[in-house]
Amino acid sequence: MQSQPARGSCRARGSGPQSLPDPSCTPGALNPAVTQATIGHTICVSGYTKTIRPSESITAPEKVASMAAYGDTGTTHDYEYDHLVSLELGGAANDTRNLWPEPGASPNPKDAVENELHRMVCDGQIALARAQHIIATGWVAFARSHGQSTAAPTPALPSAPAATTTGPSGGSGPDKPIADINCSDFPSHAAAQAWFVAHGGSPANDVAGLDGNHDGVACQSLP
Repeated sequence: MQSQPARGSCRARGSGPQSLPDPSCTPGALNPAVTQATIGHTICVSGYTKTIRPSESITAPEKVASMAAYGDTGTTHDYEYDHLVSLELGGAANDTRNLWPEPGASPNPKDAVENELHRMVCDGQIALARAQHIIATGWVAFARSHGQSTAAPTPALPSAPAATTTGPSGGSGPDKPIADINCSDFPSHAAAQAWFVAHGGSPANDVAGLDGNHDGVACQSLP
């Protein structure tokens, strides 16, 4: 496990989905293998982030320690252990300087900015270094200037009791409300992906928040 800042030593700037991390604790860190010259066979290759994303067995205890460093209360489900510079923009995969407990679940407004900047980099519309600077320091301003919402997605009000998925006896997934399901409920990426697809998951439909980077692949951190 990566060493974390001391308990209570970090302070997030702002609150809710527009929060930014403490720059002294989480300034961002880059993957040296990803440069402007290498994007064609790294971040711009479909599925690349899956090859470098650390497993949940590594990040789960780090997330708890990071929450303690930021003085966060509540459960781990209230936060996303977020790469400040996302993997799809060449961020370091498992570096304390690039990971922090972002309030709210995925997907969130920052995800949309990450996806747009990734598209722009791979289309040659913006330099990689510029995109990395924006996501680390000014993603909220970028979202507003490009007409993107910076508010957290509002969940639809249920008109009936929350849907559940068949338990282990049915072989299709955890026996709990779909809204409460997360990657730790599945033994493997293959199991999570099968459940995700069976429940209508796609790049445009992130069922249960299992596909944080919206590439249609659920729970990439699982083995």
